[in-house]
Parts: sequence; structure tokens; C-alpha cells
Amino acid sequence: MTPSVATSADLDFERCYRALSSRDTRFDGQFFVAVRTTGIYCRPSCPAVTPHPENVDFVITAAAAQQGGFRACRRCLPDAVPGSPRWNLNSDLASRAMRLIGDGLVDRAGVDGLATALGYSSRQLNRVLTEELGAGPLALARANRATNARILIECTPMSMADIAFAAGFASVRQFNDTIREVFALSPTELRRRRGRHPVRRASDDHTPVRVSLKLSVRQPFSSAWLSWFLAAHVIEGLEDFRDGTYHRAIALPHGPAAVSVTLHDDHVIADIGQVDMHDLGTAVHRLRRMLDLDADIAAVDDALGADPQMRPLVANCPGIRVPGAVDPVEMLIRTMLGQQISLAAARTHGRRLVAALGEPLATPHGQVTHLFPTAAAIAERGSEVLTGPRRRVASIIDVARSVADGKVALHPGMPAAELKASLMALPGIGRWTADYVVMRVLGDPDVLLDTDLILRRRAEAIDIDLTDSQRWSPWRSYVSMHLWHDALRETEPLLRSARPFITTPSPPEPSPTEENP
Repeated sequence: MTPSVATSADLDFERCYRALSSRDTRFDGQFFVAVRTTGIYCRPSCPAVTPHPENVDFVITAAAAQQGGFRACRRCLPDAVPGSPRWNLNSDLASRAMRLIGDGLVDRAGVDGLATALGYSSRQLNRVLTEELGAGPLALARANRATNARILIECTPMSMADIAFAAGFASVRQFNDTIREVFALSPTELRRRRGRHPVRRASDDHTPVRVSLKLSVRQPFSSAWLSWFLAAHVIEGLEDFRDGTYHRAIALPHGPAAVSVTLHDDHVIADIGQVDMHDLGTAVHRLRRMLDLDADIAAVDDALGADPQMRPLVANCPGIRVPGAVDPVEMLIRTMLGQQISLAAARTHGRRLVAALGEPLATPHGQVTHLFPTAAAIAERGSEVLTGPRRRVASIIDVARSVADGKVALHPGMPAAELKASLMALPGIGRWTADYVVMRVLGDPDVLLDTDLILRRRAEAIDIDLTDSQRWSPWRSYVSMHLWHDALRETEPLLRSARPFITTPSPPEPSPTEENP
């Protein structure tokens, strides 16, 4: 039976075919090419001979191609490309669902759990995703599991049975069938073809192991900006930055892990240790979001570079990224800790909070010894640790209590307007804090932090009118980053250079101006 799938309704066939004909890497991950005559699906930059237009269709997700009976190309490995930027660019139901599916929510809580998080019925969710993405939540999660399984097969010596359950499959048979269907190879053949990397062997699927992965990055990529940002915000005990590598502890669904990321100009090396292998896909997903690796950065730079006022800033730092968050609650508390004080002072408060209330790691990872405290721990004992103005301390504790009690939802699948409104309804949170959390937790690319004092001053100094910002939409978050970078590089020589790594923290970043202290 010949595989069959229709071109997605919101993809322009002629534009996609031009990208395929030119093997344009900018579109890898943004759509996939299903070739009916071969029964395979590829990334747009696949080096194979370009198929005739009458033999191809274009789909938004790999799951749609797989559901149509197509297998992944062995030559271009379409599941190894950066993720689609549309999941952050849009705030529709399909985009929000994809953020949570990538985080592994369907594997942990099923379709009902995903539907509940998004505020829809399972039936509505399945209908919308099938119409817009060409596959329902189960098929989308299956494609995600297949990618996670391929990573484990190629990067660890774990047994196939262990990999099956670690990747989220319900049985070894389901795992074997899926790998054969997606890659046209048995799991053993896939491992033999790609080789393996030396890692500590797991005795069962819950035994923590260490995995080193090379994460793909869209070009251009400003590793210097992200390196500075990570180094400058380090909270001792939770994080460390030395010799060009960022280390931190993260809480994952099946337990904590210690991660290290080293940023290069064309890729990122992620070392994930002490991790329950059920959480590997979730950990990779969160690291990619933290580093904004899936941004359509070429489109960002082209759009902003077309503005005469922004062109010099883009030229000074092409490929700038908007850092995301590995933990929404942590990001909210850290942002509130930093209100109206210097970055150095915020780091001091964070260090005390982590040391007193954070859960210690069973095995410290160098200078990384604790997780960030949970909302419940801060609500219960925050008054013993937090110092400063009483109203600010009370606000942090009240917010932590609201999160711990489930009165405030805080996850990447929320609509931006809903998250911002719910945050601003809480005591002690003004527009800057709400905007900053929305930008980093949701990966929203269109947030202009125009109430930030230093950002505003920099815009005035170089004669940029922040009240006329619609011309930069939907990339206003990147305008915020460019203005910060431009202000900081005058006092931070390393940001001005092309060096990829920064090993010493620079002066404090601009402090927010809160309108609802």
C-alpha cells in the first residue's frame, strides 16, 4: 500500500518546494517532506536527489508523516533536527499542546492529563490536533517516544527492554514495532548502524546514568550572549559556571538530575547525569527551551535587521537568543527575588534560599549541591530565610503558597494573556515581572520589557522609540535582548568580542521597575 498524506493546510506548497529544492537548512524542523514514491519523509535540507513536485507533500509534524505510513530517512535523520519555532511563536491550542507533549506529559498523565492542563476535553483536543497538525496527541507522543528511543539506542549501552520502558513505551513489542515502522530498522540494527557512546551501564530502567548529547542549533547562534547570561545569574549551590560550561541541578518527574551544557558556535554539548532514563526526553526538551535553540533566528535577524534603528544592534550580536526556563516556579520566585535590587544582591538571596530550603542532591555535582526549593517549602519556611522589606517577603511567600495550593497554574502550555493576567492578580507582581516570566516560561518571542529602567535608558541613548514597537512584532523579546546586550557590552568587553565562552560574571544587569510593588 502506497503511503499517503496531504500537505498541511497552513503550509504554502510552492514556498516549501523552493526550500526543498535549495536544501535550505533554515526550514529543518519547521516542516517535513513526505515522498510518496519512496515512502520516506525527510528534512528540507536532505542531500538526496530532489523529488518531483507531484510526488511530495509537506507536513508540519513528523507524527503526521508517520501516521501516513512514511518512515524516517536514514540519510538526513529528520527527527534529529531542531524543533519547530512555531510552538513558541503561536499561542493557539495546537502550539501549547506541543510544548507539553514535548515535555512528556502524555507519557506521564495520558491524553486526559494533557487535556486537563489545557482546559479542553480529550475529544476536542484530539479533533483540533488532528485537523491542524495531521495527528492526534497519541500519535504526536508516539513520535516523541521514537526520537527519545533512538537517542537511547545510539547513545547508551542500555538493554533494549530497558530503553523501551525508559522511552515511555508500554511494552517491548510496542517499542520494537514503532522503531521498525519509523526507522525501517530493528532496534539492534539501528544501534549497530550508528554505533554507541561509552556511558555508565544501567542495571534497570530506573537506575540513574549519564548521557552526553550533541544538540543541534539553528544558525546564527550567539553563544557568547547565552554564556554571559547563564554565568551572570548563577545561584551558588543550584548552579555553577566555570571553564566555559554551565552546570545546574534540575527537578524532573522521576527525580533530580545534574546537567552541564557547553555552548559552541554551531552546537551545544549537553551532559545529563544522575538522571532516571524515563526523564531523558523531558530533560533534553527543557534544556532546548532554556537555551532557545529552536528559534527561527534567521527570520528574527532578517526582520529586525530591516529596521534602520535595530540594524546596528543585530549586526553587533547576530543570533541572539531569549533564555527560557527549566522550571516555571523557580523562574517566578527568582524574578520576584530580583525586583528592584542588583543582580548581585538577588544572587545572594537566592543562594541563602537554596542552601536553607532546597533539597540536597544525593550525589553533589561539583559545586552543584541542591535543587531549587519547592513552592511548598518556600510557603512554609520562607519567612525564616528571606530578608528585606517585609512587603516583598510577604509577597513572595503568598505567591509561593498560591502556587503550592494549586490556586495559580504555571506551566508552558498556558496562553500568554492568561498567564500574565493571573500573575498580575497576585500581590507584589507588576507588569515587568509578569512580562519577564511570560517571556521566559512560555518562550514568548513578542514581549517588549519597556518598563525596564536600563533598557529604556539605552533605547533613549541610541534614539529608539519604544512606544512604536508594533513594527518589531512578533520578535519584540529579541529587541529586549538586543537592547540589554547593547547596554552591557559597553562595560563588559567579553560581550563585544567573538569569544564563545565567558568565565567570570559581569556587572549586574538592569533591575526592573515594578509598578505594583
